[in-house]
Amino acid sequence: MLAGISGDYYLRLERGRDANPSTQVLAALARVLQLDEVETEYLMGLRASRPHPARRRRQFRIPPRVHQLLEVLHAPAFIETPYFDILAENSLAHAFSPRLVRGRNRILDLFLNPEERAFQQDWAGSLADSVASFRRSLGDDVDDARVVEIVGELSLASARFRQLWARHDVRPLEGGSATVSHPIVGEMRLHREKLRLAEVILVVYYPEPDSDAAEKLAFLAGLGAPSPDTRQVSG
Repeated sequence: MLAGISGDYYLRLERGRDANPSTQVLAALARVLQLDEVETEYLMGLRASRPHPARRRRQFRIPPRVHQLLEVLHAPAFIETPYFDILAENSLAHAFSPRLVRGRNRILDLFLNPEERAFQQDWAGSLADSVASFRRSLGDDVDDARVVEIVGELSLASARFRQLWARHDVRPLEGGSATVSHPIVGEMRLHREKLRLAEVILVVYYPEPDSDAAEKLAFLAGLGAPSPDTRQVSG
């Protein structure tokens, strides 16, 4: 009523019977439902959706020289896809978390790996943020083969994922902070930045300068460094 549409028509929208509502209708619904800017943009994007080949798999390419960039960063850094699949990482990322390695998926680890639950101090908040970011990155592309795999596996294995997925929350996860409990150096509070590079995302965790977390990261970097050659040369 507040949006100026009938109850019957709203029910049709909820059930997916009208795939092309007008911009005016969606704007009115966004206003009445008090959606924020990100949620409204996501809603409008669904209206502009286009058909996709069923269960296709996207291919992602890391831009040139990004591997070199990862290694010169003195902070845990890695490259991921919009589906949270890790494509590349630097050595400090692996020292920061052994799960930050190519071939792993961060949202699967968050929900299904007990070590990740112990690692993330705000594990419940990380779950909600990750699902909302995951859904926004997908838009209407829910028939992608990798999406089907991830959502299917999590839906079968995690009741919490099913609850969060059904909420349809969307939000960016481009920055912020995270507090983790590292098994070697203990608690660290780090900033997190997510920078888009073409179709992939560069994720960097970094500390405040001269902080306790900075000292702990430097210690982890030293553990991962190759040992100096101590062999004696005979004269």
